[in-house]
Amino acid sequence: MKGAITIILIFHFFSAGYSEDSNRSKLLALDYRLNGKSIQNAFGNAKDSALKSTVRLLRNDKLIALGGFIHPDGYILTKASSCVGAREAETFDGTKYPLKIKRRFEENDLAIYQLISKDNSFPVLNWETKKNVTEGSWVIAAHYSLNEIRVGIKSGNYRKIDREGGVMGVLLVNDDTKAKGVKISEVVPQAAAYRAGLLQDDIITYVDNRRVKTQDSLIKIVGKKDPGDVVQIKLIRNNEIKNFVVTLGHRSVTFDLFNRNLQMSGPVSKRKDSFSTVLQHDLPLPREAMGGPLFNLNGQCIGINIARVDRVTMYALPTTESLKTINSFFQKIP
Repeated sequence: MKGAITIILIFHFFSAGYSEDSNRSKLLALDYRLNGKSIQNAFGNAKDSALKSTVRLLRNDKLIALGGFIHPDGYILTKASSCVGAREAETFDGTKYPLKIKRRFEENDLAIYQLISKDNSFPVLNWETKKNVTEGSWVIAAHYSLNEIRVGIKSGNYRKIDREGGVMGVLLVNDDTKAKGVKISEVVPQAAAYRAGLLQDDIITYVDNRRVKTQDSLIKIVGKKDPGDVVQIKLIRNNEIKNFVVTLGHRSVTFDLFNRNLQMSGPVSKRKDSFSTVLQHDLPLPREAMGGPLFNLNGQCIGINIARVDRVTMYALPTTESLKTINSFFQKIP
């Protein structure tokens, strides 16, 4: 095992130093790359535990989230905002089962589903409860295909993530004309308002059928929404009344659009804020892999992946938070 970990460390150094040089990266033998057999097999039983206790959630045969078995009767824990409309679950051996929702926990964006099956021997997660994962520790998770794992490190301290809220991506001034609305002084390029068709000098008069006359009133209404939520906008443009539908964006993305890391990140989670405690890591996981379990090198679950923030930042709800949700659910089952 020690020799295998040495190989992995060499790989990690290599990929970090030459990630932008495709020619040099090809010098590393396929067998020693992240998804090579040597790297995968180095994690032994931990790899098997990760793959067997993780499940794929599908909607219309399309992957929308991962989950983890929390009870042998087929109960699974997953990310609530990602799995809306899930109809089927697929296990590591390719078997598919119908699903039914049991309960959502909006405060921490978790949901519990149950596979519809007579099987009562699904491989449940083995939880690590000592919270001894330190910064720099190795962590692993199942690849969304459930055919291999992904490897990374815990890259930040446990901490609270405050609520961010959704934004349109506009700068505002109070309108002093007879229209008495809120004037857009600038639209952030590529932001939610820009994509919806709002323009500079538009005067917003209604948001979700509520009259707005000041910046504060508009900000208050929009501020209660989350990224991905939709708002109805009525405005005046060149003395004509127009209606628009705006799907709100993330504040951090909207007002940092020229951040190179964010530009390269691709799709991020709809909800990636307002968590009481998170464990941060750098596993290369897509948005659709959220809801899946995170493991240590012993194959013990140390949290549930809850948000893809950018290409190198993932949040997981640690064991303590996940078990609170699980325990409260099973205590209420007769």
